[in-house]
Amino acid sequence: MPSAIPSAAYRGDDALATLLAEAGTGRSPADVRALLAGVLAAPEGEEPAAWIPLVGESLPPALTEQLQALKALLAAEAPTARPGPAQRLADLRAALKRRGLDGFVVPRGDEHQGEYVPPRAQRLGWLTGFTGSAGNAVVTSDRAAIFVDGRYTLQVRSEVPADLYEYRHLVEDPLTDWIVAALPEGGRFGFDPWLHTVGWVEKTRAALERAGILLVACEDNPLDSVWQGQPPAPLAPVVPQDEAFAGESSADKRARLADELGQKGIAAAVLTQPDSIAWLLNIRGADVPCTPLPLSFAILSADASVELFLDPRKLAPRTHAHLGNQVRVRPVEEFGPALDAVARGSARVLADPTCTSAWIVDRLHLAGAKVERDGDPCALPKACKNAAELDGTRAAHMRDGAALVRFLRWFSEEAPKGTLTELAVVERLLACRRENDRFRGVSFDTIAGAGPNGAIVHYRVTPETDRRLEPGSLFLLDSGAQYLDGTTDVTRTLAVGDLDPAAAAEMRDRFTRVLKGHIALSTARFPRGTTGSQLDVLARLPLWQAGLDYDHGTGHGVGSFLSVHEGPQRVSKVGNSVALQPGMILSNEPGYYKTGAYGIRIENLIVVSPVEPEGELAGAERPVLEFEPLTLVPIDRSLIERALLSDAEAAWVDAYHARVRDSLSPLLDDAARRWLGGATAPL
Repeated sequence: MPSAIPSAAYRGDDALATLLAEAGTGRSPADVRALLAGVLAAPEGEEPAAWIPLVGESLPPALTEQLQALKALLAAEAPTARPGPAQRLADLRAALKRRGLDGFVVPRGDEHQGEYVPPRAQRLGWLTGFTGSAGNAVVTSDRAAIFVDGRYTLQVRSEVPADLYEYRHLVEDPLTDWIVAALPEGGRFGFDPWLHTVGWVEKTRAALERAGILLVACEDNPLDSVWQGQPPAPLAPVVPQDEAFAGESSADKRARLADELGQKGIAAAVLTQPDSIAWLLNIRGADVPCTPLPLSFAILSADASVELFLDPRKLAPRTHAHLGNQVRVRPVEEFGPALDAVARGSARVLADPTCTSAWIVDRLHLAGAKVERDGDPCALPKACKNAAELDGTRAAHMRDGAALVRFLRWFSEEAPKGTLTELAVVERLLACRRENDRFRGVSFDTIAGAGPNGAIVHYRVTPETDRRLEPGSLFLLDSGAQYLDGTTDVTRTLAVGDLDPAAAAEMRDRFTRVLKGHIALSTARFPRGTTGSQLDVLARLPLWQAGLDYDHGTGHGVGSFLSVHEGPQRVSKVGNSVALQPGMILSNEPGYYKTGAYGIRIENLIVVSPVEPEGELAGAERPVLEFEPLTLVPIDRSLIERALLSDAEAAWVDAYHARVRDSLSPLLDDAARRWLGGATAPL
């Protein structure tokens, strides 16, 4: 549970100065206020007092109390009133005119191209009001448009004023086509080179130049110049990840990757993905929601040394000791000069074009580097979990499964009454997970879709959209957790009491077809070298046979107390050239969605494992791999149409449920154990 915040009143800066001096912190109240500005720009997290050691370790209670009181005071201060959407758009247009720009693009992203961005980088949301996780706004002197994908076609219309912005599809309506139509020949179109990859810039520049439009890199972001009250960069503690969970020391990881760089004649690799840096250095942070990482950059050299660029105030003394003398911590402001230094002498420097900003690649080129465009060297070894990481993940899934069973028992009793709402369900599930002392937060915002909301693939409940769970309907619940030893992600579709007789047959048919696809992927055996895209059809075939499908990937990679969406592997229609390897964790989540009615998805996490060459595989000519289910949560048996399952598929369900029952029963009280026995009874 989050720590309680002391209710003591703040006694003023003079009293705080005295306490800081008596404790020998070397900090002033102004230092603490600046620190707290960053702390308040980071997620609250499960341990609201975790920032205190950044002021000093072993502080006296009186000082700790005043620090917490000051934090509460600053958090309660009324935010600066911001201008309305029309004024914000007008202010940006004025800033563009001052810079001699005819247009500008505002992406939903930050310098790391990550899924979660801190408040400081939520420029698209500030400008337009759009709160989705993907999109772009394009602004010219007399037109503006917002581009979102199919997940957000309804949401964007409710959040973004139609009288100010045109609605466009991120994929079907190419952004460059709109720009070409909106700007005259000779126009100057601006972008922030920190917020776009080099690949995006090269593609966009080529398309615009054909129309006589110049793509202009801005030295600073015009939007930032008009964003009054823009939050500072987040500031959350950077802590060591215990080697018992990591399974390998940071020194060994660095040495292994540096040796590979050296063999290729590469002097250094620029790392821009915070989860890669967290994995490499065995550190974790809390700068963004749902993913325990510190926003940072790093340069890994062929001698295994690392330069780590982040705000040094994030590091507690024990983290400095953990990093050791081969890791040099430097302020982010020194990143540019460091790139110049590593490029010296026309050195070969690796940068991943899919996630490295154009600013970084341009800086390397200008400094004389020979930029090697290749994948992040941390990505593949991070994806292939070692034995300790897999043991931790299995343990995390057992505890998570027990929390889900306690929740599902409650749900089975309360949902049929017709009084539950989506938000109430989210809160109860979070409370069940918080009973575990290794819980560190959710791994993504819980998707709790009642009835037609379940058909919105990435639905997020808000007080405005909160819907009652109606008896006889379906409820889709997709959730996950971050534990110190692993990351979970599980989806279950649940009947709310007895299904409506008029729709029951169709619902059970669709649910069972999704289950058949889930089983087909889960039981697949395949030779080494197989990619997830080659297996994707297995999960879709039972739906295809009825003329049905779903418009999302079947599986994504998952980290180890890191990102719930991790590459480079995935299972999807879109071609993926990365072969599946032992230790890779993926989701298995086929679904079906009937717009305006209901949604169905069944998701387990699975890990790629080698198969012993025995029995029918005794004569195998190639090494064979398979999947081991990690998730331990019952599947709603009331939704299964047994006649649609083969005997082998029914046997899989029974075997899976027996494993769930045997694994979780020791972690449950008598009432939950009895409920689980019924929920996992043989078909």
